[in-house]
Amino acid sequence: MEETSMHQDQSPIEQVRLTVPTTDDPTLPTLTLRVWIIGITGCIIMSLVSVMTGFRQNPVGVPNFVVTILCYSLGKFMASVLPSNLRVRGTRIKISINPGPFNIKEHLLSTVIFSSGLGTMPAANLYAATRAYFRISIHPMAFFFLLLTTNSIIYGFAGFFIKPFVNRSEMWWPEVLPDVTMFRAFHEKDEKSNAKLSRSQFFFMVFVISFSYYIIPGYFFPSISAVSVVCLIWKRSIIAQQLGSGLNGFGIGSFGLDWSTSTSYTRNPIYYPFFVIVNTMVGFIIFMYIVVPFAYWTNSFKAKSFPIISPEVYDVYGGRYNLSRVLDGSSFQFKQDGYESYSELYLSIARACSIGFGFAALASSLTNIVLSHGRSFWNQLSQSTERRGCSDIHMQMMNKYRSIPMWWFIRLTISMIGLAVFTCEGFGNELQLPYWGVLLACLLVLTLVPPLAALRATACQQPPLSLFAHIIIGYFYPGRPLANMVFNLYSTWCIEYTLGTLASFKLGIYMKIPPRELFFAQVIGTFLATTSDFVVTWWLFSTVKDLCRTELLPRGSPWTCPSTRMIYNEMVVWGLIGPRQMFFKGVYSKLVYFFLIGNIAPIPVWILARRFPEKKWIKLILVPVLFMPGAKMPPARAVNYICWFVLGFIFNYIIFRRWERVVGKMRGINGVNWWGSSVSDHCPLATCPTEPGVYVEGCPLVH
Repeated sequence: MEETSMHQDQSPIEQVRLTVPTTDDPTLPTLTLRVWIIGITGCIIMSLVSVMTGFRQNPVGVPNFVVTILCYSLGKFMASVLPSNLRVRGTRIKISINPGPFNIKEHLLSTVIFSSGLGTMPAANLYAATRAYFRISIHPMAFFFLLLTTNSIIYGFAGFFIKPFVNRSEMWWPEVLPDVTMFRAFHEKDEKSNAKLSRSQFFFMVFVISFSYYIIPGYFFPSISAVSVVCLIWKRSIIAQQLGSGLNGFGIGSFGLDWSTSTSYTRNPIYYPFFVIVNTMVGFIIFMYIVVPFAYWTNSFKAKSFPIISPEVYDVYGGRYNLSRVLDGSSFQFKQDGYESYSELYLSIARACSIGFGFAALASSLTNIVLSHGRSFWNQLSQSTERRGCSDIHMQMMNKYRSIPMWWFIRLTISMIGLAVFTCEGFGNELQLPYWGVLLACLLVLTLVPPLAALRATACQQPPLSLFAHIIIGYFYPGRPLANMVFNLYSTWCIEYTLGTLASFKLGIYMKIPPRELFFAQVIGTFLATTSDFVVTWWLFSTVKDLCRTELLPRGSPWTCPSTRMIYNEMVVWGLIGPRQMFFKGVYSKLVYFFLIGNIAPIPVWILARRFPEKKWIKLILVPVLFMPGAKMPPARAVNYICWFVLGFIFNYIIFRRWERVVGKMRGINGVNWWGSSVSDHCPLATCPTEPGVYVEGCPLVH
């Protein structure tokens, strides 16, 4: 085994020095037969489960750490029972099927393939929304190519940014450090001393305790996921429940006892440096306790006619928006005359402000990267990109492995763009998006990935991008809901997955995985998951009657598709009505000024940091991060951020300063039926309007 001691080439990041080993054994086998068996089998099974449950009211979410444990258990089992070699009958050829103990590199690669099947791909939800709510059936090959291109092109895009945003030691990707610790806990042997537990014993102890605890909030008592003290005291007051509800109000006095409350929409708080946690909570306070209350109680955008925080869309009368009055059923396009005779589209005040904060988050990210990292980034691009020029110790240790040729990425990108253009222009133009829309989406990816990768690689944050993509295509190509969402897939989702791919390459560097082997595992896992998603989604719509159509489903049917409903609402707001009607000449035109606010806001912080270099805390103010909590609400709610901050403070301030290495990964499940089994904070009046004369069923009428 090769080992390097601490010296000037060690990582400059404290968390990396404490977590990532400076050792490597290049003789360890990687893509072995057991890796392929575990990864491929697990990927297919997990994809089937994810898609089939993804359309249900309570999807079964399998955490990544469960996949890691399964791969480890299966790998150890295969290493103990399989023979070392298998002779081909009638020949002298022997195939190595068990090269020794199941090692850490095999473990990571099998996990990469296996975990490709987790979750439902966005294109599958888009297909479901189109077929269930708009009653349009996309050609099966168009659907498959849409899945394939959106999930494969990301590896081509990622290849262009590996050297500046993965190989550099300053780009440390804090989100992957818990994974490094977890893999090390399984495979590294550390001896017990002074009655202390070894790393692996500690991990399994935490796993057993956390799994046992999840039975309470996940199965017996889901209501403790969001508890509101105010609502339990004042059960008849709309104002009190609006103030106290952690799910539908401001969350004053609310809390959650389920780990998933803190991680569902905000990522695991253990991932973040403490200064990022502080920035996030300051931004949350500004949004939730200053901006939204002021806008609501001044009745901005008719706020009192609707719930404070809700993802739904409404008409001027306070009811749900009737899509059939503004959609031409034959052409699947917007009807201007129907819109003018019916009603403008309205949002809850929190969602309206969230869109404004999303504009500001994106604009401030671009300004911040130019001011804070522009010169270093330009110098990096101007310098030689030879990997051996990197001084980081982990990159030095990776030099022994063959890098991925750039032409692999170029050919993959060009071929997927060509297939994407064919998919959108062919099949009778079912997807509505023209060829220039695909090219524009790819241009957005190449333009926005650099600043966003720098932000995520250093602060584990990124602004919501879908708003920007929706506005661009909605303005230049309005009234076509399907085109808007397809453009969003090729831009927003490709950016998101490209960043995730860059993070996985950084994990590969930390774990000393040969780059080509990691690339093969990623691509093959993605292709398997794509094929499985296509088959299962198509089969479900062929066998489950009225899938996703809650008004037609039998009472108690689980096939309600909550995620698909969210996609449908996005298609209505951004694709059908469009940003021109909503934000440039409509009710929410003032929100566009948040772009200007976001562009200007980082400048004073940058000036102060240069003017007072001795004040180190000024450099820790991240303006884009201040805007991001508001930009994520909804779907995130007040109770999510309150609990997230508490856990982040405990782990990344108190515990981090006392112990060098702490790991925790937890989530939950769902189950029994009683008063406490509803995922609710029991604040039913928090969603009621307070505008006099607006009637909503189940709410008291305000006079």
